[in-house]
Amino acid sequence: MILEIDGVILTTDILTECFCCDLDKCKGACCVEGDSGAPVTLDEVACLEDVLDEVWPDLSAKAQDVIDRQGVAYTDCEGDLVTSIVKGRDCVFTCYGADGCCFCATDKAYREGRTAWRKPLSCELYPIREKRFSNGLCGLQLHRWNICDDARKKGRALDLKVYQFLKEPLIRRFGEAWYAKLCEAAAHVALQDETH
Repeated sequence: MILEIDGVILTTDILTECFCCDLDKCKGACCVEGDSGAPVTLDEVACLEDVLDEVWPDLSAKAQDVIDRQGVAYTDCEGDLVTSIVKGRDCVFTCYGADGCCFCATDKAYREGRTAWRKPLSCELYPIREKRFSNGLCGLQLHRWNICDDARKKGRALDLKVYQFLKEPLIRRFGEAWYAKLCEAAAHVALQDETH
């Protein structure tokens, strides 16, 4: 089912399906799997360039080499602007902890208070993917990837819906008033499910 809230079209599975990242299980695989980097806007490319000096020491030598050659982002084969990647795999901003878990260098710098900018919105909103339509509307849909099977299991165990798990980034993107309407829609959808 499709809903529209203040010019944002979304699929109702965002309101009904469960999700909670389980880094102990997946080790941050979304930062290294896939055909291209994380989708970014031109504004986000500027932000990545602004924090580059701060995160540079956290990046691998291979990632630094890629950035030196092609920058922090490129246009992929589908025409989307995405973060640069190392050898067709890792995002250039991927770092690894001692336990083999990968994390985002820009997010690490933000959490440590070294930068004011966190990371691309497409990363913060995952597993929701955002699409802009030519008529000005925005679309949100749930992306299903087998590397997130453990996140779905953990979400079910906690009874945590996708929109609840992503409360903070959704509010950052669309505002508190919009998120309140989203919660109302979720309650309405849940009530409909109970009566059918």
